[in-house]
Amino acid sequence: MIWYERLLVNEADTTEQKPVRVAVIGGGCAAMTAAFELTQPHLKGRYQITVYQPGWRLGGKGASGRGPSARIEEHGLHLWMGFYENAFRLMRECYGELARDPRTCPIADWRDAFQAAPLIGVTDQLPSGEWQIWKGMMPPSDGLPGDKLPAGHSWTIADYMLRTVGLVRNLLETIRQSEPAAAQASPSESNPSSLTEQVQRVLEMGELATLAGLTQGLALLEMVIGSLAQYPDNFVLRFLDALTRNARAVLESRLAQNVPLRRVWQVIDLTLATLRGMVRFGIAADPRGFDAIDDYDCREWLLLCGASPSAVDSGWVRALYDLGFSYENGDLRRPRIAAGQALRSMLRAFFTYRGSFFWRMQAGMGDIVFAPLYEVLKRRGVRFEFFHRLRNVTLGTTTAGANGRYVAGLELEVQARVRGGGEYQPLVDINGVPCWPSLPLYEQLEDSDIMRQRHFESHWDSGGAQRLLAVGTDFDAVVLGIGLGAVPHVCRELVARDARWRAMVDHVQTVATQAFQIWMTEDMAALGWRDLPINVSGFVEPFDTWADMQHLIGAEAWSQAPRALAYFCSVLPDLAGFDNADYPQRQRQQVRQNAVRFLNRDIGQLWPAATDGAGRFRWNILADAAQGNDLADGEDRFATQYWTANVNPSDRYILSLPGSTKYRISPLDTGYDNLTVAGDWTACSFNAGCVEAAVMSGRLAAHAIAESPPLNEIVGYDHP
Repeated sequence: MIWYERLLVNEADTTEQKPVRVAVIGGGCAAMTAAFELTQPHLKGRYQITVYQPGWRLGGKGASGRGPSARIEEHGLHLWMGFYENAFRLMRECYGELARDPRTCPIADWRDAFQAAPLIGVTDQLPSGEWQIWKGMMPPSDGLPGDKLPAGHSWTIADYMLRTVGLVRNLLETIRQSEPAAAQASPSESNPSSLTEQVQRVLEMGELATLAGLTQGLALLEMVIGSLAQYPDNFVLRFLDALTRNARAVLESRLAQNVPLRRVWQVIDLTLATLRGMVRFGIAADPRGFDAIDDYDCREWLLLCGASPSAVDSGWVRALYDLGFSYENGDLRRPRIAAGQALRSMLRAFFTYRGSFFWRMQAGMGDIVFAPLYEVLKRRGVRFEFFHRLRNVTLGTTTAGANGRYVAGLELEVQARVRGGGEYQPLVDINGVPCWPSLPLYEQLEDSDIMRQRHFESHWDSGGAQRLLAVGTDFDAVVLGIGLGAVPHVCRELVARDARWRAMVDHVQTVATQAFQIWMTEDMAALGWRDLPINVSGFVEPFDTWADMQHLIGAEAWSQAPRALAYFCSVLPDLAGFDNADYPQRQRQQVRQNAVRFLNRDIGQLWPAATDGAGRFRWNILADAAQGNDLADGEDRFATQYWTANVNPSDRYILSLPGSTKYRISPLDTGYDNLTVAGDWTACSFNAGCVEAAVMSGRLAAHAIAESPPLNEIVGYDHP
């Protein structure tokens, strides 16, 4: 509950209520979502928003910029998933309100901004050491993400279980296609006693010993799951055990030499183990839902539930860890993710996506997401204070209010000042699209020559005048939308005085990430990749995830356009000496070394024609955005590309380690009367590092202040 004294009617005029001044700290997805919701037209200007942001651009971990030749430079690979209901709804509303003219702007509508990307891939390493990619075209599903859901619609765990059984049936049919199917009677009754008798019969008569019998058994299982509460757990587990045992006996040895079908069997194995675990741990009946198993690591839980080691070590499971950078302390020997959140992620990703499994943005994330949000929020009257870095949050206490504790002040560092005292104008036009540049527009700043030496977005940069914001004078309420990694540095009093905040920063951990992008003068077919553009994970370290991003070249402004563009990313282990000023440069140099080694050693397994006779990368195919092709040769040519070490505390990726989710703080309950938090690190019902979690958290933060949006409109929020 926001500090109520600051929300009271003006004592001098009881007929008019003063606007509530809200300081939004940070410019990432969660913070911008909170600002968007608090300025919705139906709130009639009740909230006066000021955003305080270090540096020259919005975006947080999703910030992007335009570099030489207007090339798009990102923090990493950003793909949206088809189950991002809240995130897509936000952008659809934003683009609708923005109402760009398609005659002058090629990205005028949200459908111009996002396009379906259905081809996905995971990799497995064969005994020979060769890596093979399992490619799959995810079928389009009904509707589009962000479409209005039917009244009262919600996904229950029982729904997920039914869909999971259906997945196993479909996969078994894939295997059965090459065999004649024996005639089987379909289960005809759904009465529990009748179903019990049918299950007992197939168990006793050995009818699960064939593919046809397994399919029949799964049809029965669907009926059992449909009325799960009417059967004892041991009955359902016995049936699941028999299905798993017979499926393994029928399929595993026969598929050992058939790589494609072996991968299908691995998915069946994992899926049956998941079903068994959901029954064994009583997840459907537990009020905690998936959170009930969050003390287990996902792999640990799958093995405990009967999955085979080969399935748990498969590319599917490695891709789950790789996509979430789920390696404790960045150590590739310590893959860890909370089982409940992993299960929630997989089920929502595969069973609730709409339109397409993945969606690609048609420019940088800054251009597609944060420039439109900035423009709409500016129209709504939001004030943006760029070049304002939060240095400290000070606290106060009172006998009034719900909690008696509140934010008394915000200590900011003013990094730069705009010439003439005006507002900084952050966007540049690229091919008719408003974009963020990769560097500040120095000509707008005082002492521009000095400012060129600064690194405004770096934790290790400092300089500028102090600005103190006081409660009651400058703000009434605060939305703390910074990354969790920055909290110990700027919320020192909170962490020192509040055991809950201290436990959160101790247990909810973050990890650094690394990424690089390369533009090439030959197309992907000439490099040896002869398939459609794809997103692949589970590949060899140090860059386990890559995507063909050639569609972005047309959004750039090259005098001689490259023919191919690829993004790579992965986790980045920490180095010693974090407090030293040279830390970011040392990590950046490490990323460059990792990328050069990866291209020379591993890229040939993806793009065989990208290497020379010795198997090393052909460096001369790299396109130079500065058009200085004669200035670099061999490995030195990599310097013409883009790479990043995301080591800033606020840029670090949030992890969902086993046992950590219970320490997250909800935007609805911070214990401070005029403070709420927003970020993918908060307790928002989807406790993972992703855009959807950030948007859900931002919507919850707005609800904490304005009771809007209603909680039942936050798709996927299932906590009281």
